[in-house]
Amino acid sequence: MTPRSTTHLVLIPSYNAGPQLAATVHAALAQWRPVWVVVDGSTDGSAAAVQALAARDPDVRVLVRPRNGGKGAAVATGVANALAAGFTHVLTMDSDGQHPAGHIPAFMVESQAHPEALVLGRPVFGPEAPLARLHGRKLSVGLTRLEILGAGIDDPLFGFRVYPASALQAALGATRYARGFDFDPEIAVRLVWAGVPTVNLAAPCRYLAKDAGGVSHFHYGRDNLKMIWLHTRLLGQLVLWRWVQVLRARRFS
Repeated sequence: MTPRSTTHLVLIPSYNAGPQLAATVHAALAQWRPVWVVVDGSTDGSAAAVQALAARDPDVRVLVRPRNGGKGAAVATGVANALAAGFTHVLTMDSDGQHPAGHIPAFMVESQAHPEALVLGRPVFGPEAPLARLHGRKLSVGLTRLEILGAGIDDPLFGFRVYPASALQAALGATRYARGFDFDPEIAVRLVWAGVPTVNLAAPCRYLAKDAGGVSHFHYGRDNLKMIWLHTRLLGQLVLWRWVQVLRARRFS
């Protein structure tokens, strides 16, 4: 059995992920313990299998939110409970099978070597990745570099990361946004603004087609508008008052 960590845990936020949730949890357990799941108001019955697993395995914990609040809200619930339990770091991964469970140990080792840092995944896509998504990511990368005044976040949308838990909770507490699809890019920018150093590691990312069990809750119009508003807010804050703080934070980090 994989040894149990007392500082670093795997945190999986999930909403209506179907059978992919249980498969993701089992894959994560093969690489790391403990593994926590935050069920974010799911209505598809996907929580039942992991709740049954948690009843048998003390290294699995399931937190259930009564209503869907979005990925950031689910992560906020998870990190608050992790800190209360004495954990210092959380590795977040999606429940839909896109993120590489086999890379969990390497990311955790990097975090243990640099506990003050945000360890970010830099996705390596296969040929199945939609071109529209890839071009959209390039735009997000460019805007994020403007917002942090340079390099440091190789991919703002890839949610396979290890966060220092206290810094993550503080960054979430500093904004009423970053609770839905905007969580991953906004929270990475805010952590850099706060002076948290970053480490970027390559990791494969796969897109699963719907007929292969893939799950997506991305709404093209709504979520793209949310991303436009996100970058408008962050760039506006940078220009109006944060640029001195950001320059200082980058120098000292």
